[in-house]
Amino acid sequence: MATKIKFGTDGWRAIIADEYTVENVARVSYATAEWVKKNFDNPRIVIGHDCRFQGELFVETAVKVFVSQGIEVKMAKGFVSTPMVSLAAVKKNCSVGVVITASHNPPSYNGFKLKSHLGGPLSPEKVQEIEDIIKEEIPNDWKSVSLANTLVEIVDLETEYVNHVKANFDIAAIANSGLNLVYDAMFGAGQNVLKRILPDIQFLHAEHNPSFKGVAPEPIAKNLQELEQYIKEKGNIDCALATDGDADRIGLYNGKGEFVDSHHIILLLIHYLAKYKGLSGKIATAFSTTPRVGKMAAHYGFPSEVVKIGFKYIAGIMVNEDVLVGGEESGGIAVKGHIPERDGIWMGLIIWEFMAKSGKTLDELIEEVYEIVGSFKFERSDLHITEALKQSIISNCQSNNYTAFGKYAIKEVQTIDGYKYFFDDQRWVMIRPSGTEPVLRVYAEAPTLEEARVILSETEKTICN
Repeated sequence: MATKIKFGTDGWRAIIADEYTVENVARVSYATAEWVKKNFDNPRIVIGHDCRFQGELFVETAVKVFVSQGIEVKMAKGFVSTPMVSLAAVKKNCSVGVVITASHNPPSYNGFKLKSHLGGPLSPEKVQEIEDIIKEEIPNDWKSVSLANTLVEIVDLETEYVNHVKANFDIAAIANSGLNLVYDAMFGAGQNVLKRILPDIQFLHAEHNPSFKGVAPEPIAKNLQELEQYIKEKGNIDCALATDGDADRIGLYNGKGEFVDSHHIILLLIHYLAKYKGLSGKIATAFSTTPRVGKMAAHYGFPSEVVKIGFKYIAGIMVNEDVLVGGEESGGIAVKGHIPERDGIWMGLIIWEFMAKSGKTLDELIEEVYEIVGSFKFERSDLHITEALKQSIISNCQSNNYTAFGKYAIKEVQTIDGYKYFFDDQRWVMIRPSGTEPVLRVYAEAPTLEEARVILSETEKTICN
């Protein structure tokens, strides 16, 4: 019996050569082709892959399936980031975009992301429609299709993206600012772009290595130890940017080698775009993001909305409403004036432009944010526990069995997506199973990093006993 293929929070992901096979990629591609033909008069698909093992093989598989169904295909030349494909979906008037990527997952994984013609994730309802028509067996006629077919055009999405960046940023201001900047590509698909945009900055892990040197390409502190060490050893770095495997998530470091989380980045973006650029709009954030975003939005008179976790929910708002910033805790952020899509490089360039134009350090800009919303720290733990224990914890959350975590008494619970327990207006912890990985995530916010870690520790002791 064929594997049951399910799309998670952001696409279908599986271990290469286990469930992620040529045959299964063909099955998903066939369903995508059927859906596109049903919903578009002149269907056209743009497709690309990131730096993962055999990305080219899996793209060629999908392209052959699409062509066998009479669909015109724009196939990216070389590896590309997810934002490049999303941008191309808009610029090349495509019905959908497909990215062969497992994003930030470990190197043993690959995946299949679906992008809409509007330049962001395909809506959950439409993804479900495609998932529902994935067949156990499909015709084999795709195997004999030639990539030299007239329906296939090889396209340079990297150059298109670079030109789009140059048209939207004051690159000269950044380049001539005297700032000492570093970019850690994490061996991911963003590695060539900044070499073309800002060739004189410093680069780490900006070469092709499908194993990612054994480190999952997720731009969080525990995976960026080499970058942290580099900053501390150099002693003269102003800011460092990191992006994940498909370059849609952002990680950031200040000049002291301290990790700057996405909550602070979202607040910095709102502050810069509102106060310095004079822009306005709604603020949309995922449930795991700090409530201080709402405080920042209120400060500028902007409406704000909290949605379920998964950037597709934020994108859904962005395509229908006037949104200034949409973001999530995991590093996926989008802004007005670009596509409704996460883009780690784009967000990093906004921060660097902010620093260049203000003449201030990243820490000084964060202090401006703190003057509005107060200072805070955030930390997250990913608990790799048994499925049985995970389900038991979620059951306890559902049944309101937790009244305190150590000395922290629960005052309020919010359940938009997962379970967010508030102890007071400065401290909270949240519990939620991952939608893409076999882990239970625990998030905490407190006035200091030390206390955030204590909250995580006390919560873990309580739920895992």
